[in-house]
Amino acid sequence: MADLSGKNILVLGGSRGIGAAIVRRFAAGGGKVAFTYAGSKDAAATLAKETGAEAIHTDSADRKALIATVAGRGALDVLVANAGTAILGDPLTLDPDAIDRLIDVNVRAPYHAAVEAARKMNRDGRIIVIGSVNGDRMPFAGGAAYALSKSAVQGMVRGLARDLGERGITVISVQPGPTDSDMNPADGPMASLMHSFMAIKRHARADEIAELTAYLAGPHGAMITGSMQTIDGGFGA
Repeated sequence: MADLSGKNILVLGGSRGIGAAIVRRFAAGGGKVAFTYAGSKDAAATLAKETGAEAIHTDSADRKALIATVAGRGALDVLVANAGTAILGDPLTLDPDAIDRLIDVNVRAPYHAAVEAARKMNRDGRIIVIGSVNGDRMPFAGGAAYALSKSAVQGMVRGLARDLGERGITVISVQPGPTDSDMNPADGPMASLMHSFMAIKRHARADEIAELTAYLAGPHGAMITGSMQTIDGGFGA
């Protein structure tokens, strides 16, 4: 188990799914964890009570509020940008405002949060963005906007890794494939289609994503930067 004792950690989008699993894992590893939530107040309160983490209401689409939250945590050791949204459907009929919000949450938020965290981040810090294998592969129709946002994360990670490397700060994207969550349940209507593309034909568990994230945040992740760490059961193979 990666030792995160005493580390100052902020997880953006931590109340449910993969984010909640990351909060649990980092708290179990000894970290001083805070996490943000937008709409899941009850889930956030329950998780905070369970783990001892601090829940902070922040909408990642609100740039000023997001930057203020990051700045308010002081010198971070680990920032995990997990908040994300998915919109699938015919691009000719999708609401443009909804697509703009997707880009705000999935692209602009991790960029601005990472830059703000880097202002005070401790040497050898970690910036980890939860991306998606759909940044590499979009094998079905209707996912153009989502794939666009996750491909943008890849370029951001590569660039920021160069910018921050002299301070020993690593910047990485964890790229899950289908993962059991409210947004993509293992028994959902698209499960069979997704499994058909995979070598291991099941959804990942959120705790499996959290364990990889914890490894990257720990001491053994010091030379892993500017890269996409894919955990997708062979979806993109």
